Amino acid sequence: MTKKGYVKVGELQVAEELYEFIQSEALPGSQVEGKHFWSELDRLIHDLTPENKALLQRRDEIQMAIDTWHKEHKDSFNEDTYHAFLQEIGYVEPDVEDFHITTDGVDEEITFQAGPQLVVPVNNARYAINAANSRWGSLYDALYGTDVISEENGATREGSYNPIRGDKVVSFAKDFLDQAIPLANASHKNVVEYKLDDGKLTVTLEDGRKTVLDDESKFVGYNGDLERIEAILLKNNRLHVEIQIDRDHPIGKTDKAGVKDILMEAALTTIMDCEDSVAAVDAEDKVLVYRNWLELMTGDLSVTFKKGNKSVERKLNPNRVYKTIEGKERTLSGRSLMFVRNVGHLMTNNAILDKGGAEVFEGILDTVFTSLLAKHTLLGNGQYQNSSEGSVYIVKPKMHGSKEVAFANKLFNRVEDLLGLNRYTLKIGVMDEERRTSLNLLACIREVKDRIVFINTGFLDRTGDEIHTSMEAGAMIRKNEMKSSSWLQAYENLNVTTGLAAGFLNRAQIGKGMWAMPELMNDMVQQKRGQLEAGANTAWVPSPTAATLHALHYHEVDIPEIQTTMSKETKNDRQDMLEIPVSSDSKWSDEEIQQELDNNAQGILGYVVRWVEQGVGCSKVPDINDVALMEDRATLRISSQHMANWLFHGICTEDQVKETMERMAKVVDEQNADDPNYDPMANDYHNSVAFQAACELVFKGTIQPSGYTEPILHRRRLEYKAKL
Repeated sequence: MTKKGYVKVGELQVAEELYEFIQSEALPGSQVEGKHFWSELDRLIHDLTPENKALLQRRDEIQMAIDTWHKEHKDSFNEDTYHAFLQEIGYVEPDVEDFHITTDGVDEEITFQAGPQLVVPVNNARYAINAANSRWGSLYDALYGTDVISEENGATREGSYNPIRGDKVVSFAKDFLDQAIPLANASHKNVVEYKLDDGKLTVTLEDGRKTVLDDESKFVGYNGDLERIEAILLKNNRLHVEIQIDRDHPIGKTDKAGVKDILMEAALTTIMDCEDSVAAVDAEDKVLVYRNWLELMTGDLSVTFKKGNKSVERKLNPNRVYKTIEGKERTLSGRSLMFVRNVGHLMTNNAILDKGGAEVFEGILDTVFTSLLAKHTLLGNGQYQNSSEGSVYIVKPKMHGSKEVAFANKLFNRVEDLLGLNRYTLKIGVMDEERRTSLNLLACIREVKDRIVFINTGFLDRTGDEIHTSMEAGAMIRKNEMKSSSWLQAYENLNVTTGLAAGFLNRAQIGKGMWAMPELMNDMVQQKRGQLEAGANTAWVPSPTAATLHALHYHEVDIPEIQTTMSKETKNDRQDMLEIPVSSDSKWSDEEIQQELDNNAQGILGYVVRWVEQGVGCSKVPDINDVALMEDRATLRISSQHMANWLFHGICTEDQVKETMERMAKVVDEQNADDPNYDPMANDYHNSVAFQAACELVFKGTIQPSGYTEPILHRRRLEYKAKL
């Protein structure tokens, strides 16, 4: 019998709204016939589901074995014995022979350029458009609106335009030009005119002298005409910079050379996320996710919203066209190259039911549907092509070890065959965020060596898995001490050196994690350069403004040079990575314990209440000190696992945790008091679905698969939607 609200297709039951979307919007123009699509999807699901289940069962078996080992060796822990045990059970895989990846057909934003990367929930159309458009960003705006420019000496941000602050912005920006694209024996601050003369860029200085760029090859093109240049396109470290000139503009009027702004090529790539930053628990939610991804691929996505008293339409930016000195056109993309992050192997979704009436694995559905939708850009069914090389870029998260990566490769093969795509059209990004993948990263890469384009570290998820895997080993160190722990340093280093050993140089991205504090941009500018110096050619930022500012670092650091040097390193940090971050004595004061509990509880509640009751999977959530942090499920995973670990080892009591959660719920209620859609938790703890979900994440944290938060969040979100 077909369940109400579902359409019977072969042996599948497909939710009506998903079926209608695929039939009427996804399949037309895809060159995939509907009957073929559904029959092959049916076969694919029933062929691959048993293997998916077996992989998850293997996770459980390994975790049970590790738990048992720690119980049996609680008073006799020995590193060598522990390491041998992990090898014996296959947790640590055998070394693999040297190899290099062979991925072809990859866009220059990945192979040639290095720059910031955004991650954005694809179900939020406005955020998705903003992220795609953050390929280019105003340096003047980014500086003026953030704390990178201090407010000292009258340079405040309040009110209308402040010329004192404006002068500081211009000075900073021209210092950047002097560093990245210097003039010969002069400063951009002293330029009164940029002009094309005898086939090259010439500048006139205040004292009447003329000069040129110190490296004239950095001039790429221009807009306007020879007598009235409107824009000058320059390039440094493979990134573009546009000097915009308009002497009639309010800012240009005040500038000696008429410069009104400096436009930075910023977010080269953006991950449109179906996973950690998204709350999508049923067919209704998934259709929104898929429709936005389709319209990003065709270039049709737009959104209209109120800004003050005005109605504003936001849509994708067109390409940018320039003239070269030879009179030819030079076109640059106006948008980030878009990846899509699919759901991992764990979760199922009721959008489709299999022949037994069970929910289908969401990771399988995501790969099939996001690939089908991306085929439209490959066929030119829209205003823009996402990839000039004819590739589709899929990030696959939360895989444990090489066999799970091999399963993803098998899935990609099957989807390519289903959709009539050439082999390796679907490129993969492997998130290095689970301990078993970190330890076996080279083996994981080898399983997808013909299609891999990306590896990335994720401190928060990786720490959550670190805690859960070693839950029985003892009480973990305090959360803020994790960043200086030996295992984390080894993890970050080995990610880079492993990628380089596998031939990622000039072929694939090696990424590093998020700067989570979108209001603290000066700190980001001071610190995030370190990720590039550590060998990353991309790193995550929380906003388009942050992408523009982080782009400054890529002009300062020659990443191919750093990666070439690091490629010669042979250090293997795998043993260091196995150091378990347990506290040696656990003798914290009562005050320190309560401080840690307060911090974790407030963060858990602040995130969960928006996820469960508003369907918001990523947003700026104020921490216990009212500092806005960009939160997604990774932050929830580490906080809930840390509290669960301390509770499990008796550092705190159940009553203490309950009292902390109730007290912090009041804090979170107060922080959200201005939100008209917010339902306070403290009014009725027992009947607050969000509060109960937050408590469950802690009190049942030890039994959650790999410490993941998704099973509880999904169930509680569905419960809340049913109440509505």
